[in-house]
Amino acid sequence: MPLNTPLVPASNFVRGAERIYARSDGTPTWEALEDILGGLEGGEAVAFASGMAAVAAVFDLLPAGARVVLPQDCYQGVVALAEAGALRGRWRVERIPLEDTAAWEQACAGADLLWLESPSNPLLRLADLAAICAAPRKPGGILAVDNTFATPLNQQPLALGASLVVHSATKLIGGHSDLLAGVVVARDTALAQALRKVRELVGAVPGTLEAFLAVRGVRTLALRLERAQQNAQELALRLAQHPRVARVHYPGLPSHPQHALARRSLRGFGTIVSFELRGGAAAADALCTRVRLIRHATSLGGVESSLERRSALPGQAHLPPSLVRLSVGIEDVEDLWADLEAALG
Repeated sequence: MPLNTPLVPASNFVRGAERIYARSDGTPTWEALEDILGGLEGGEAVAFASGMAAVAAVFDLLPAGARVVLPQDCYQGVVALAEAGALRGRWRVERIPLEDTAAWEQACAGADLLWLESPSNPLLRLADLAAICAAPRKPGGILAVDNTFATPLNQQPLALGASLVVHSATKLIGGHSDLLAGVVVARDTALAQALRKVRELVGAVPGTLEAFLAVRGVRTLALRLERAQQNAQELALRLAQHPRVARVHYPGLPSHPQHALARRSLRGFGTIVSFELRGGAAAADALCTRVRLIRHATSLGGVESSLERRSALPGQAHLPPSLVRLSVGIEDVEDLWADLEAALG
């Protein structure tokens, strides 16, 4: 028996076994990833080809004309998917600030899908998940939480009463910027079965190598998260004191408007630091081109640190023009600060 989860690159199986065809019946490699994430989140996991495939599968469960509620600050891929469906008349979309707990509690009574993202991307706003998950919901209503930034090590929304937890395993779960994968973890077996049927019908299955790499990545998640969070906290503190930085968004700072909620609800404050520069978009662009150790790249959650000016991307024009999202890795914090300080100066 191999010590590590083996790669099983099979599309079909010999008749007589429990599996017939991989698209419908899965593979041992996918199931290893699902077992790990299901165990960490406390539910039943279903793996997908990407984070957006996982998101799309959740939306595919909705009835025609459904009412969908999204946060004001939300990953642009989710917003684009929701708006595209609204244009075709599949559902109606509303937006609520994450901080407005009363509005979310009220929305629970009539929404078919409440989509929460906490901490949010990229402003790192928080939802009071305990309060919102406890609010009475419409029969059949789904409350889904994107837990990509927090990971199951910092919070477990299913234990609070959420219906689903969604992960872009491309990010911190994989942790090495070398795979695309998504996972949805359901509190209820019937929801998990419905998601598997969507996966089967649309073919949004994870690749065998990608699932293997995600399993490898999650084995070091606790170590990587601990180091990267320590780095993020220190960099956030130093950035907040730098004269060229106008504002820092990080739940671990006492200056964050929801710091008390973060201390109460999160085991750790995360690996993402967003900050605004004095001098507008030009100053942010200059910073992104001047860094040397930190890479100017999109995505996040890798062992290497990366940054980008988010409002330069499609669908992000509502963000402050000088906002830089920094994904903090596991490098030596003094090396990271020396790079940032030189680029800022």
